[in-house]
Amino acid sequence: MDRLTSAARLMIVSDLDHTMVDHHDSENLSLLRFNALWEANYRDNSLLVFSTGRSPTLYKELRKEKPMLTPDITIMSVGTEITYGNAMVPDDGWETFLNNKWDRKIVTEETSKFPELSLQSETEQRPHKVSFYVQKEKAQDIMKTLSKRLEERGLDVKIIYSGGMDLDILPQGAGKGQALAYLLKKLKSEGKLPNNTLACGDSGNDAELFSIPDVYGVMVANAQEELLQWHAANAKNNPKVIHASERCAAGIIQAIGHFKLGPSTSPRDVTDLSDCKMDNFVPAYEVVKFYLFFEKWRRGEIEHSEHYLSNLKAVCRPSGSFVHPSGVEKSLQECVTSFGTCHADKQGKQYRVWVDQVLPSQVGSDSWLVSFKKWELSGEDRRCCITTVLLSSKNKTVADGLTWTHVHQTWLHGDASSDSATWFF
Repeated sequence: MDRLTSAARLMIVSDLDHTMVDHHDSENLSLLRFNALWEANYRDNSLLVFSTGRSPTLYKELRKEKPMLTPDITIMSVGTEITYGNAMVPDDGWETFLNNKWDRKIVTEETSKFPELSLQSETEQRPHKVSFYVQKEKAQDIMKTLSKRLEERGLDVKIIYSGGMDLDILPQGAGKGQALAYLLKKLKSEGKLPNNTLACGDSGNDAELFSIPDVYGVMVANAQEELLQWHAANAKNNPKVIHASERCAAGIIQAIGHFKLGPSTSPRDVTDLSDCKMDNFVPAYEVVKFYLFFEKWRRGEIEHSEHYLSNLKAVCRPSGSFVHPSGVEKSLQECVTSFGTCHADKQGKQYRVWVDQVLPSQVGSDSWLVSFKKWELSGEDRRCCITTVLLSSKNKTVADGLTWTHVHQTWLHGDASSDSATWFF
């Protein structure tokens, strides 16, 4: 959160499974659409928060499986763990708060008396969360009885049932809603309360998110019955909470537009990227647009035309240079020439390109240094490089776009390609 010196323009707090991530979308299109929108328009002045029931172990597994962005804040284990930044630094104050009237040993003792409860995997058992599977028809009775027994033993707990099978026992002060309330209070104390906050979810453990005052909410189109029932009973007259007509991340984009929280057209939804109309120079948008063209060219989704290559050469300074992740330096013009020969080389294949953590900083009256991670997925091969780009507006109009003067890349975590010749820009 220290990245921002003032209040975030928008803070999105989203569940992951079946909300941000659509497990029925093998191409991950709705997620990639959101990624492009966020990085082009919001990353540098807003906050992205993932709020998931997953433990840190399963969260990291999902990140390896799906083209997810890096959040500023991660809330895991149904609101019992809050971490910050790439290093996922834990919030010690939150952990101390949750210890009130909580004893994991007593919870384990009492739940062992219910044969209907089946423990989830060891990775899902956390310091402030004990998780089980239970049949839907037995859940309500068990929750009622168990809650009474734990209260008699001096504990103050919360029992959450979600997904038609998951039963989580947490400290009363825990949960996705309380974690969000804690974050908002913390941001307010620092003078950084977001201008707007949008909560996004699909299941019962997301209901609390929509109960926080002054927060917009979206239940995605594929929301589960348990959440819809909660909404009908508790928030049907709340104009700040909507049930989207679009699934998962597409529903989040829809909500941004519905509530007028900012731009809601993803660059991935723009047919002709060269026809984008901007009021001023937006370096992050230029980067997103550049790599979308890169993807479409190699997938063969745009025609092989000298017009496109000429435009690409026009945005690359003739004397500009590119330092390949292998360390080899080439001219940008040489890279464009090589790139021109790979049109449609990924046609019909699983191939995607996306950028993450696009952060521009103005380093001169007409120049910006932009850092980001550039990802490529080709079949089962997934690679990433840390990229730094120097962009210039010298002798350019907004319609012309920014000039790429230098690109420098290094492999992330030893992601070196066995076929470096196919790694462009």
